[in-house]
Amino acid sequence: MTTAYFVTGTDTGVGKTRASCALLHKLRETHPRCVGMKPVAAGADETPQGWVNEDVAQLRAASTLDAPRELVNPYLLPWPVSPHIAAQAAGQTIEVDAIVNAFDALCEQADAVVVEGAGGFLVPLNPTQTSADLAQALDLPVILVVGLRLGCLNHALLTAEAIAARGLRLAGWIANRLDPDMLAAEDNLLTLRARLDAPLLADWAFDPQAEPAQLARSLSLPG
Repeated sequence: MTTAYFVTGTDTGVGKTRASCALLHKLRETHPRCVGMKPVAAGADETPQGWVNEDVAQLRAASTLDAPRELVNPYLLPWPVSPHIAAQAAGQTIEVDAIVNAFDALCEQADAVVVEGAGGFLVPLNPTQTSADLAQALDLPVILVVGLRLGCLNHALLTAEAIAARGLRLAGWIANRLDPDMLAAEDNLLTLRARLDAPLLADWAFDPQAEPAQLARSLSLPG
């Protein structure tokens, strides 16, 4: 049976890739074949080898299984905007069923799969579906990355409600400190611990240079 998680965030740029890579390093301790999946990556640089997204590159570096790119990243979109807009600009339509098929194919090869969502939990993927629809179709335990900064309480609690409304389990959350000068940071953390019905898996200090293997040492896996 493949172990798998869906990683979402309170917003874009809150550390989902950092958390996903650390989670992969943690899973590697007990799962020989681990792979990160970024179903939709919006924002890429053109290189002689083709288009490259930095998040996808980091996930591949943290993985122990070298799976085909079309499974790891079914939709690679050049424009760094909301996925539905980036896909439209690229002449594509993001299909949730195609992503689920790619995930199932990865599960046939891997012992553990970490799926990193795009943006926040309700970011649109196409004219009718959002990242929440993808999470629901995959039916995985959700790990929420909370970017600890002003406004995080509202964002985290709203996201937790949206996860529950989809019938999904919030398996745990990670506090990623984004603002070293945040006022009442500890009070915010205590509030989240009291109000989120899930375990705190990690509390990471502000450190933009921290490596995933280092972060994995202070990360607990969901029960």
